[in-house]
Amino acid sequence: MSFSRSRTAVVITAVLILGLGLSACNNRPRARLAYEERPVELLYNTGYDRLERGRWRDAIDYFQEVERQHPYSEWSRHAILMQIYANYKDGQYMEAIASADRFIQLFPGNPSAAYAFYMRAICYFEQIVDVGRDQALTEQALAGLREVVRRYPGSPYATDALVKIDMVNDQLAGKEMAIGRYYQRADQPLAAMNRYRVVVDNPDFQRTSHVAEALYRMVEVNLMLGLVDEATRNASVLGHNYPGSPWYAEAYALLTERGARPDQAPEGKRENWLQRLIPG
Repeated sequence: MSFSRSRTAVVITAVLILGLGLSACNNRPRARLAYEERPVELLYNTGYDRLERGRWRDAIDYFQEVERQHPYSEWSRHAILMQIYANYKDGQYMEAIASADRFIQLFPGNPSAAYAFYMRAICYFEQIVDVGRDQALTEQALAGLREVVRRYPGSPYATDALVKIDMVNDQLAGKEMAIGRYYQRADQPLAAMNRYRVVVDNPDFQRTSHVAEALYRMVEVNLMLGLVDEATRNASVLGHNYPGSPWYAEAYALLTERGARPDQAPEGKRENWLQRLIPG
Protein backbone atom coordinates (compact mmCIF):
# COMPACT_ATOMS: atom_id res chain seq x y z
CA MET A 1 0.00 0.00 0.00
CA SER A 2 1.41 3.41 -0.89
CA PHE A 3 1.67 6.25 1.60
CA SER A 4 -0.98 8.18 -0.34
CA ARG A 5 -3.41 5.27 -0.05
CA SER A 6 -2.68 4.91 3.68
CA ARG A 7 -3.26 8.61 4.19
CA THR A 8 -6.63 8.30 2.49
CA ALA A 9 -7.48 5.43 4.80
CA VAL A 10 -6.71 7.67 7.78
CA VAL A 11 -9.11 10.33 6.53
CA ILE A 12 -11.85 7.77 5.93
CA THR A 13 -11.45 6.38 9.43
CA ALA A 14 -11.59 9.88 10.94
CA VAL A 15 -14.81 10.65 9.11
CA LEU A 16 -16.41 7.47 10.43
CA ILE A 17 -16.06 8.60 14.04
CA LEU A 18 -19.41 10.40 13.87
CA GLY A 19 -20.94 6.94 13.88
CA LEU A 20 -19.04 5.94 16.98
CA GLY A 21 -19.82 2.59 18.55
CA LEU A 22 -18.36 0.94 21.59
CA SER A 23 -16.76 -2.47 21.43
CA ALA A 24 -16.32 -4.62 24.48
CA CYS A 25 -12.84 -5.06 25.87
CA ASN A 26 -11.05 -8.13 24.64
CA ASN A 27 -9.40 -9.73 27.64
CA ARG A 28 -8.15 -12.88 25.98
CA PRO A 29 -4.44 -13.55 26.43
CA ARG A 30 -2.38 -12.50 23.45
CA ALA A 31 1.24 -12.37 22.50
CA ARG A 32 2.87 -8.96 22.55
CA LEU A 33 4.48 -7.66 19.39
CA ALA A 34 8.19 -8.45 19.57
CA TYR A 35 10.51 -5.54 18.90
CA GLU A 36 12.02 -5.77 15.46
CA GLU A 37 13.05 -2.97 13.17
CA ARG A 38 10.67 -2.90 10.23
CA PRO A 39 9.97 -0.46 7.40
CA VAL A 40 7.49 2.18 8.50
CA GLU A 41 5.10 1.34 5.64
CA LEU A 42 4.95 -2.31 6.73
CA LEU A 43 4.26 -1.42 10.38
CA TYR A 44 1.57 1.10 9.57
CA ASN A 45 -0.18 -0.95 6.92
CA THR A 46 -0.20 -4.03 9.15
CA GLY A 47 -1.69 -1.95 11.95
CA TYR A 48 -4.34 -0.61 9.61
CA ASP A 49 -5.17 -4.14 8.45
CA ARG A 50 -5.68 -5.21 12.08
CA LEU A 51 -7.86 -2.12 12.61
CA GLU A 52 -10.10 -3.03 9.68
CA ARG A 53 -10.51 -6.52 11.11
CA GLY A 54 -11.49 -5.22 14.54
CA ARG A 55 -8.33 -6.51 16.21
CA TRP A 56 -7.95 -3.34 18.22
CA ARG A 57 -5.13 -4.32 20.58
CA ASP A 58 -3.04 -5.78 17.77
CA ALA A 59 -3.57 -2.63 15.75
CA ILE A 60 -2.47 -0.50 18.70
CA ASP A 61 0.74 -2.53 19.02
CA TYR A 62 1.68 -1.85 15.42
CA PHE A 63 0.81 1.85 15.58
CA GLN A 64 2.86 2.19 18.75
CA GLU A 65 5.78 0.62 16.93
CA VAL A 66 5.40 3.17 14.14
CA GLU A 67 5.58 5.93 16.71
CA ARG A 68 8.49 4.34 18.57
CA GLN A 69 10.64 3.38 15.57
CA HIS A 70 9.86 6.34 13.32
CA PRO A 71 8.95 9.21 15.66
CA TYR A 72 9.72 12.04 13.22
CA SER A 73 7.86 10.70 10.22
CA GLU A 74 4.42 11.75 9.01
CA TRP A 75 3.40 8.13 9.56
CA SER A 76 3.95 8.63 13.29
CA ARG A 77 1.44 11.47 13.37
CA HIS A 78 -1.19 9.31 11.66
CA ALA A 79 -0.34 6.40 13.96
CA ILE A 80 -1.24 8.46 17.03
CA LEU A 81 -4.64 9.22 15.49
CA MET A 82 -5.15 5.53 14.85
CA GLN A 83 -4.27 4.76 18.47
CA ILE A 84 -6.96 7.17 19.65
CA TYR A 85 -9.54 5.41 17.51
CA ALA A 86 -8.43 1.85 18.27
CA ASN A 87 -8.27 2.45 22.02
CA TYR A 88 -11.72 4.00 21.93
CA LYS A 89 -13.15 1.05 20.02
CA ASP A 90 -11.51 -1.31 22.51
CA GLY A 91 -13.14 0.53 25.41
CA GLN A 92 -9.77 1.71 26.71
CA TYR A 93 -10.92 5.26 27.34
CA MET A 94 -8.02 6.53 29.42
CA GLU A 95 -5.51 5.22 26.88
CA ALA A 96 -7.47 6.93 24.11
CA ILE A 97 -7.46 10.17 26.10
CA ALA A 98 -3.69 9.86 26.64
CA SER A 99 -3.16 9.41 22.89
CA ALA A 100 -5.39 12.40 22.16
CA ASP A 101 -3.49 14.53 24.67
CA ARG A 102 -0.21 13.47 23.09
CA PHE A 103 -1.39 14.44 19.60
CA ILE A 104 -2.68 17.81 20.82
CA GLN A 105 0.62 18.52 22.57
CA LEU A 106 2.75 17.54 19.58
CA PHE A 107 0.57 18.93 16.77
CA PRO A 108 -1.69 21.65 18.20
CA GLY A 109 -2.09 23.47 14.89
CA ASN A 110 -2.70 20.40 12.74
CA PRO A 111 -6.21 20.12 11.22
CA SER A 112 -6.54 16.65 12.77
CA ALA A 113 -6.26 18.21 16.24
CA ALA A 114 -10.03 18.77 15.97
CA TYR A 115 -10.49 15.00 15.90
CA ALA A 116 -8.23 14.59 18.93
CA PHE A 117 -10.11 17.22 20.96
CA TYR A 118 -13.45 15.68 19.97
CA MET A 119 -12.43 12.12 20.80
CA ARG A 120 -11.03 13.18 24.16
CA ALA A 121 -14.40 14.72 25.03
CA ILE A 122 -16.28 11.67 23.76
CA CYS A 123 -14.19 9.33 25.91
CA TYR A 124 -15.19 11.30 29.00
CA PHE A 125 -18.80 11.52 27.80
CA GLU A 126 -19.15 7.77 27.42
CA GLN A 127 -17.94 7.22 30.98
CA ILE A 128 -20.74 9.29 32.53
CA VAL A 129 -22.43 7.35 35.32
CA ASP A 130 -25.88 7.63 36.87
CA VAL A 131 -26.77 10.68 38.96
CA GLY A 132 -26.35 8.76 42.19
CA ARG A 133 -22.59 8.64 41.76
CA ASP A 134 -19.74 11.15 41.53
CA GLN A 135 -20.01 13.38 38.46
CA ALA A 136 -16.32 14.24 37.99
CA LEU A 137 -16.25 12.56 34.57
CA THR A 138 -19.43 14.44 33.63
CA GLU A 139 -17.70 17.73 34.41
CA GLN A 140 -14.68 16.70 32.32
CA ALA A 141 -16.95 15.73 29.45
CA LEU A 142 -18.67 19.10 29.62
CA ALA A 143 -15.36 20.98 29.63
CA GLY A 144 -14.09 18.93 26.67
CA LEU A 145 -17.26 19.39 24.63
CA ARG A 146 -17.26 23.13 25.25
CA GLU A 147 -13.66 23.32 24.10
CA VAL A 148 -14.58 21.59 20.85
CA VAL A 149 -17.35 24.13 20.24
CA ARG A 150 -15.07 27.03 21.09
CA ARG A 151 -12.16 25.90 18.93
CA TYR A 152 -14.04 24.49 15.95
CA PRO A 153 -17.39 26.32 15.63
CA GLY A 154 -19.44 25.25 12.63
CA SER A 155 -17.64 21.93 12.27
CA PRO A 156 -19.42 18.55 12.43
CA TYR A 157 -17.56 17.99 15.69
CA ALA A 158 -19.05 21.16 17.19
CA THR A 159 -22.54 20.27 15.95
CA ASP A 160 -22.43 16.92 17.73
CA ALA A 161 -20.78 18.47 20.79
CA LEU A 162 -23.65 20.95 21.19
CA VAL A 163 -26.17 18.10 21.32
CA LYS A 164 -24.10 16.28 23.90
CA ILE A 165 -23.65 19.45 25.98
CA ASP A 166 -27.42 19.55 26.44
CA MET A 167 -27.34 15.90 27.53
CA VAL A 168 -24.54 16.57 30.01
CA ASN A 169 -26.33 19.58 31.48
CA ASP A 170 -29.43 17.45 31.94
CA GLN A 171 -27.30 14.93 33.82
CA LEU A 172 -25.80 17.59 36.09
CA ALA A 173 -29.21 19.14 36.77
CA GLY A 174 -30.50 15.66 37.58
CA LYS A 175 -27.71 15.28 40.13
CA GLU A 176 -28.77 18.51 41.84
CA MET A 177 -32.37 17.29 41.90
CA ALA A 178 -31.38 13.95 43.41
CA ILE A 179 -29.48 15.69 46.21
CA GLY A 180 -32.34 18.13 46.75
CA ARG A 181 -34.87 15.30 47.09
CA TYR A 182 -32.56 13.57 49.55
CA TYR A 183 -32.43 16.67 51.76
CA GLN A 184 -36.18 17.14 51.45
CA ARG A 185 -36.83 13.57 52.58
CA ALA A 186 -34.39 14.13 55.45
CA ASP A 187 -36.43 17.17 56.58
CA GLN A 188 -33.67 19.63 55.68
CA PRO A 189 -35.71 22.12 53.66
CA LEU A 190 -33.11 24.88 53.38
CA ALA A 191 -30.48 22.51 52.00
CA ALA A 192 -33.05 21.12 49.57
CA MET A 193 -34.07 24.62 48.48
CA ASN A 194 -30.47 25.51 47.67
CA ARG A 195 -30.21 22.54 45.30
CA TYR A 196 -33.52 23.27 43.59
CA ARG A 197 -32.57 26.90 43.18
CA VAL A 198 -29.37 25.92 41.36
CA VAL A 199 -31.46 24.06 38.78
CA VAL A 200 -33.82 27.01 38.33
CA ASP A 201 -31.20 29.78 38.30
CA ASN A 202 -28.32 28.19 36.35
CA PRO A 203 -28.59 29.36 32.70
CA ASP A 204 -27.01 26.10 31.53
CA PHE A 205 -29.91 24.13 33.02
CA GLN A 206 -32.73 26.15 31.47
CA ARG A 207 -33.22 23.71 28.60
CA THR A 208 -33.09 20.60 30.77
CA SER A 209 -36.03 18.42 31.71
CA HIS A 210 -35.70 19.24 35.43
CA VAL A 211 -36.67 22.90 35.76
CA ALA A 212 -40.43 22.33 36.05
CA GLU A 213 -39.97 19.78 38.82
CA ALA A 214 -37.46 22.03 40.60
CA LEU A 215 -40.03 24.85 40.69
CA TYR A 216 -42.66 22.45 42.04
CA ARG A 217 -40.28 21.22 44.74
CA MET A 218 -39.65 24.86 45.71
CA VAL A 219 -43.41 25.24 46.19
CA GLU A 220 -43.40 22.18 48.46
CA VAL A 221 -40.40 23.34 50.46
CA ASN A 222 -41.70 26.88 50.94
CA LEU A 223 -44.97 25.44 52.21
CA MET A 224 -42.97 23.27 54.62
CA LEU A 225 -41.38 26.50 55.88
CA GLY A 226 -44.74 28.26 56.11
CA LEU A 227 -43.84 30.71 53.31
CA VAL A 228 -47.11 30.63 51.42
CA ASP A 229 -46.51 33.85 49.45
CA GLU A 230 -43.11 32.62 48.26
CA ALA A 231 -44.62 29.25 47.33
CA THR A 232 -47.32 31.09 45.35
CA ARG A 233 -44.66 33.08 43.47
CA ASN A 234 -42.79 29.88 42.60
CA ALA A 235 -46.01 28.33 41.34
CA SER A 236 -46.77 31.40 39.24
CA VAL A 237 -43.36 31.15 37.57
CA LEU A 238 -44.02 27.45 36.98
CA GLY A 239 -47.43 28.17 35.51
CA HIS A 240 -46.13 30.94 33.25
CA ASN A 241 -43.34 28.81 31.79
CA TYR A 242 -44.94 25.36 31.93
CA PRO A 243 -48.71 25.92 31.90
CA GLY A 244 -49.52 22.42 30.65
CA SER A 245 -47.09 20.62 32.94
CA PRO A 246 -48.46 18.09 35.44
CA TRP A 247 -46.02 19.65 37.92
CA TYR A 248 -47.98 22.91 37.67
CA ALA A 249 -51.31 21.10 38.00
CA GLU A 250 -50.01 19.54 41.22
CA ALA A 251 -48.62 22.84 42.52
CA TYR A 252 -51.92 24.58 41.80
CA ALA A 253 -53.87 21.90 43.67
CA LEU A 254 -51.42 21.99 46.58
CA LEU A 255 -51.75 25.75 46.99
CA THR A 256 -55.52 25.65 46.61
CA GLU A 257 -55.64 23.29 49.57
CA ARG A 258 -53.80 25.98 51.57
CA GLY A 259 -56.19 28.73 50.49
CA ALA A 260 -53.71 30.32 48.08
CA ARG A 261 -53.80 30.39 44.31
CA PRO A 262 -51.28 31.20 41.58
CA ASP A 263 -52.05 33.61 38.73
CA GLN A 264 -53.67 31.14 36.35
CA ALA A 265 -55.44 27.81 36.37
CA PRO A 266 -53.45 24.89 34.96
CA GLU A 267 -53.99 23.83 31.35
CA GLY A 268 -53.20 20.20 32.05
CA LYS A 269 -54.98 17.67 34.21
CA ARG A 270 -53.63 16.94 37.67
CA GLU A 271 -52.05 13.51 37.82
CA ASN A 272 -52.55 11.90 41.22
CA TRP A 273 -49.34 9.91 40.96
CA LEU A 274 -47.48 13.20 41.28
CA GLN A 275 -49.09 14.12 44.59
CA ARG A 276 -46.21 14.86 46.95
CA LEU A 277 -44.08 12.42 45.01
CA ILE A 278 -40.42 12.53 45.96
CA PRO A 279 -38.68 9.88 43.86
CA GLY A 280 -35.53 8.33 45.21
